[in-house]
Amino acid sequence: MKQVNIMGIPFACVQHKALIKLLDEHIMRNEKSFVITANPEIVMQAHDDSDYMSHLHRANYITADGIGIVRASQLLNNPLPERVTGFDLMIDLLEIANIKGYKIFLLGTYEDALTRVIENIRHNYPNIEIVGVHDGYFAMDDLSVSEKVKEADPDLTFVGLGVPKQERWISQNIDYFDKGIFLCVGGSLDVIAGDVKRAPVSWQKYNVEWLYRLLSQPKRWRRMTSLPRFVVQIIKKRLKRTS
Repeated sequence: MKQVNIMGIPFACVQHKALIKLLDEHIMRNEKSFVITANPEIVMQAHDDSDYMSHLHRANYITADGIGIVRASQLLNNPLPERVTGFDLMIDLLEIANIKGYKIFLLGTYEDALTRVIENIRHNYPNIEIVGVHDGYFAMDDLSVSEKVKEADPDLTFVGLGVPKQERWISQNIDYFDKGIFLCVGGSLDVIAGDVKRAPVSWQKYNVEWLYRLLSQPKRWRRMTSLPRFVVQIIKKRLKRTS
């Protein structure tokens, strides 16, 4: 698969529907796959932290979760086809799992939210088998978590531990598993639980989900400082290529 390098991160040049098909094929063949959906915040964190960057490079697919990544690829004259977000991937994979009876494991958020996630998934996707859950409050070296996932033998593991913990956890444990899709989903579990609202479709249409999140969760402002830093770095690279 063609890749687009943005500040050292190899983004998969793939559309949402095509990736869903590929992941379904991996499941049917009992193969393993590590999927990251990266936004400018992740890119800048990897830019500043070489160890984190090395974990990202272990992924099989890194997609553009954010219009900023797509715009950057266009500025660098190597355009990505579209955004491929963690939430949208999770929802479509849940729909496929419901049709095919796939087994899933939920890793992340806190216990009360997980209870609501389970209830909502069982209500909306009754044919899915939830073979295990674990909250996101554990030490990175706690091997009992990976043992629990391995014993459950899921087809899909949705990892919502937040950045950078979720990427590090999958990278450090992926060799322990024989099969399954491991997808970084960030705060998607909290959205499914009903604790966090996703931006309305109109905001998504105009690519300002980031602004909606900032307005609804002002405490995120520190994380948003990565956006102007990312823009500056991309402009520098653009100017360097055209000089």
